[in-house]
Amino acid sequence: MTTLLLATATAVTAQETVGLNAGNIVSPEVNADNTVTIRFFAPQAKEVTLEADFLPKQKIQTPRGETEIAGRAALTKDAQGLWSYTSPVLTPELHTYSLNVDGLRMLDPNNVYMIRDIFTYTNYFFIDGELSANYIVRDVPHGTVAKVWYPSPKLNMAQRRMTVYTPAGYDDPKNKERRYPVFYLLHGAGGDENAWSELGRAAQILDNLIAQGKAEPMILVMPNGNGGQQAVPGEYANSMYKPSFMNPRTMDGAIEAAFASDVVGFIDSHYRTLADKAHRAIAGLSMGGFHSLYISLNNPDMFDYVGLFSAAINRGNPQGDYAFIYQNVDEKLARQFSKAPKLYYIAIGDADFLYKDNVGYRQKLDQKGYRYEYRETDGGHIWSNWRKYLNWFAPRLFK
Repeated sequence: MTTLLLATATAVTAQETVGLNAGNIVSPEVNADNTVTIRFFAPQAKEVTLEADFLPKQKIQTPRGETEIAGRAALTKDAQGLWSYTSPVLTPELHTYSLNVDGLRMLDPNNVYMIRDIFTYTNYFFIDGELSANYIVRDVPHGTVAKVWYPSPKLNMAQRRMTVYTPAGYDDPKNKERRYPVFYLLHGAGGDENAWSELGRAAQILDNLIAQGKAEPMILVMPNGNGGQQAVPGEYANSMYKPSFMNPRTMDGAIEAAFASDVVGFIDSHYRTLADKAHRAIAGLSMGGFHSLYISLNNPDMFDYVGLFSAAINRGNPQGDYAFIYQNVDEKLARQFSKAPKLYYIAIGDADFLYKDNVGYRQKLDQKGYRYEYRETDGGHIWSNWRKYLNWFAPRLFK
């Protein structure tokens, strides 16, 4: 009897805990008109505000110029202590937000969906529609996402980690002879091998594009672009640290020098790839755009498709063992474009703090008559732009 009572009490306690945590609060609630309502129960709070990507942007100055950050709005409190805010009609997108309660930043306790961007967690929700249709899991054949360890002799590391997507059907024995093109997709400063698969919705985008017949089945490789890291924080020995915007050895030339042998070499030897220029693509955002520019520049016979998304273009005065990566740019560009890349794609938002650098780079290409495609969107240095660029770039590959 004692055991039965104890078990019953434990079950009731567990149920009460679940009930207390979940409550009856729906937040966020996506309404039929594509507005969204955020709710938060805090009777004793004096002020609750919302920081969200869908609010009017605030402009701030950075060392590289003016850029935009997420806007803020106040929630209102009812007589029961329930705070709420209803947005204007929102565009189709993966939207992010967080709360500030009496000066303390926190997540929405009623929303279990959250993602990390560098060192910050935010909640998220979807507004479905044309622009975001491919970001959402649909009832289509799904590829496989794996966290793959590989040796990197050039970086003096026995093990580093990358994220690899293989398309639906790759592991089917009926396809065991089939080989696939490869798309290398690189993250920005402060990111890691999880960034594109989580924030960028890369697997969902490819699943949906391939199912629609808009993109070729391909292998997608998302490596860690921080030369001083083996993997994301917490996934290798002595790595329980707070991520930062600029990790050691991110833009010193080491990644670019190691890429062809360590990353491409491993993929070609461990996956069924079409290992030639016509079946390789490389693209990246911000720092990853910088890496894509110089990796493709120094390996003109390796990639027929190059994408620079909000790319960090200027290097300044390179120093050290890997300075050669960034030298003789004009000569290397002439060699790269003499081999006529099938697609050289540049995309950036008109409020991006790297906009002027990209204008200067395009002027350099224009002066030499080098062919490229350019796409400009509104907005700044933000994931909503980079998801769009991937959604537009991937269907152009390997045609």
